[in-house]
Parts: sequence; C-alpha cells; structure tokens
Amino acid sequence: MARVRLGTYEFKKRGVSRFDLRDPYHLAVALTWPQFLAALLALYLSVNVVFAALFWLVPGSVAHARANSFADAFFFSIETLATVGYGEMYPATFYGHAVAATEIVCGLAFVAILTGLTFVRFSRPRAKLVFAANPVVAMHNGKPTLMVRIGNARATVLADAKAQLNVVRTETTAEGNLFHHAQELRLERAHIPIFPLFWTLMHVLDERSPLHGYDMARAIETDAQVFVMLNARDPTLATTVHDIRNYAPEDIRFGMRYRDAVTTAEDGTPVLDLTKIGELEPDVGDRQEQDWTERE
Repeated sequence: MARVRLGTYEFKKRGVSRFDLRDPYHLAVALTWPQFLAALLALYLSVNVVFAALFWLVPGSVAHARANSFADAFFFSIETLATVGYGEMYPATFYGHAVAATEIVCGLAFVAILTGLTFVRFSRPRAKLVFAANPVVAMHNGKPTLMVRIGNARATVLADAKAQLNVVRTETTAEGNLFHHAQELRLERAHIPIFPLFWTLMHVLDERSPLHGYDMARAIETDAQVFVMLNARDPTLATTVHDIRNYAPEDIRFGMRYRDAVTTAEDGTPVLDLTKIGELEPDVGDRQEQDWTERE
C-alpha cells in the first residue's frame, strides 16, 4: 500500500508500492535529499561489504592484508571501488585479480550512475511560488468571489502563466453511496502573459458555480477540497515550472479578504512583501482587489 500526500490531503493506494525497485530512476528522483543520501550511503557500504567478504573468505588473495582482518579487506575494497590503488595492498592471486576487476567495473558504473542522478536532482527546476495560507470568499464587483493569492518568489519574471482551480466534493447519490465529484472552477482570468509579482485567482460564486450558495458549514459538510495548479515558463532556465496546492474546507475564510501586499517606494517602484501575501482582514465594503493582473 502506498500513501500519497498532497499538502493536507492524503489518500492511499492498494496494489502499488511506493518503493518500486523495478523503476529505480523514478524512485531515486522522487526521494527527498535526506532519503537519497541515506540510500546512497547504504548502497555504497553494502557493495563494499560484499566485495570485502569475497576477499576475506579467501586468505592470501590480497597481498599485505593481515590474516583474518575484515577491516583490511573492507578498506581494500573501498580503494578498489574508487580505482585509487595506493599500492600497499594489491591482488596477489588469480582469484584476487578476478574479484578486483569485477569491483572496478562496478565502481565505474556506480560513479556514472551517481553522477547522472545527482545532476538530475540538482537540475530539476522549482517554481518557487508562495501560496496564501487560506483562500477567501469576499465580495468583488458586487458578487461573492472565491480568491486564492499566489506570489512569485523568484527574483526574475515568470512568463505565460496558466492556472487551474478545481474542487473535489463528497456527495451522496440517490442510492445512498458516497461519490467524490471533481469539477473545474471557472476563473475570471486563467492565463497571464507575465507574472512578475503576484496573482489573485478569482472564481465568482454565481448560479453557474458548483459552490453557489456555499458557506463554511456546507463546505465542511461536503468536504470541499480546493486544488490550485499553476504552470509558468521561466525564461532564465528556459523551461516550464509548475506547482500544485490544495486547501481543506476548514482553510477557506468566508467574509474575509486579503490585505494589500504591494506598496510603492519613493521612486514609484511597486514593492511586494511576500511575508504579507496571505494576511487577511474582514471583508467590509466592495473594495477592488489589489492585483494588476486581473485588470483587462
């Protein structure tokens, strides 16, 4: 059974394994850095222990190694795997040469695979997006509107940003069965050509909205999980970056709105404070949401 976690949303899958050794590349890339380094150390020690045992089991196969000294065999294995060869210990028999030659080939493959995996992990692009901790439902142009604010935490501008907002609700069918229903929420604007500061996604809760008439109690009753997906192009890396975030129904703040996060410097330059990207205030009056990307 595999446990899949997306933010606060968690589910399990039967019949699959989280650590599938038949797909080592995906496994190595999907591991966290601590897990990857721990697995690498375990594999490195295991390989050396195996070859050290082969040298140790046949005394005399390694010249100048102390009799029955597993430590000498182990350190000779490390030197052989790294193709160092200090000269103090060396293969003294045909058996020793055969084992050493096999280990050298394994060492070359180990270094090549390690180099490739490390490069892939370091070169994997990250979106560096900052999502507000809570979605809000506030009045916008006289209509209740679900809003999610996202900030660009890179020092460069992202381009061709596309967003998608979805809701997953638990409903009961006429037969009394539970049914998980996923629907896309129509955005006022789902694409912007440049993404320099932040972007407030807006979905109007009108008669066409799956969340029309919802309040906090109903959102919790139907377990309305909100999912945000965003793709953008990073011109610096010349690649597409993406991120996904989910919100539990308890995270949605009805009757609240986001505080202003952009101020103006003395020279007229807009200044975005990412530490205030998710700060809230009561929704009093019909104030225009502060976000230049929403204006046509």
